[in-house]
Amino acid sequence: MIVNKAHYLVILATLFYCGCTADFMPKPKGYNRIELPDPAYSAIPDSLPYTFEISSLARINTDTSWMFMKMIQEKISPEEKTLRERYWIDLVYDTLDADIEITYKAIHGEEDLMKEYFGDAYKLTAHHQIKAYAIEEFLLRTPHGQIASIAEISGEVPTPIQFVTTDSMNHFIRGALYFKTATKNDSLAPVIEYLKNDIIHLLNTLEWKDK
Repeated sequence: MIVNKAHYLVILATLFYCGCTADFMPKPKGYNRIELPDPAYSAIPDSLPYTFEISSLARINTDTSWMFMKMIQEKISPEEKTLRERYWIDLVYDTLDADIEITYKAIHGEEDLMKEYFGDAYKLTAHHQIKAYAIEEFLLRTPHGQIASIAEISGEVPTPIQFVTTDSMNHFIRGALYFKTATKNDSLAPVIEYLKNDIIHLLNTLEWKDK
């Protein structure tokens, strides 16, 4: 009987333990802490039809492959548009595995051309609606009197932030933030917010030049 009582005590203790822990909540999933330095900015080189300030964490990649591609396309299919163009640049954040791709287009005062570029930018943003939880857009009025549209895309998408701006006469810029890492965007939230501030600073310091 002593053995049987011992068995009963073990069973009762197990049931009591399970009953006491029925409301146990697992700890929320944690992510590696990302150390981000205080922002510091400097102007980009004076060789483009636009200028703005970029973060000290970023370097400019002026992809010259557009020249080679242009030569090939002119020989094979001159009617096709060049894949990359001369004034397109990437702001590369090596330590954050992120790029901000800057696409520049000259408008030459053609309203239809400006509408076409805005339409293309809208399509590129809307393309992410399948995987996006939400797309929120807001307008930014810069100190230089420009208006920029910024779209924040929530969800497991490759580009969480896109933006466009123009002077409505001669210049048009579209930008997009991309991450090279496969880390989920919720764990990248602090980095996305950090780079969002860099993008806002970029737009607030943007000025156009005649080229």
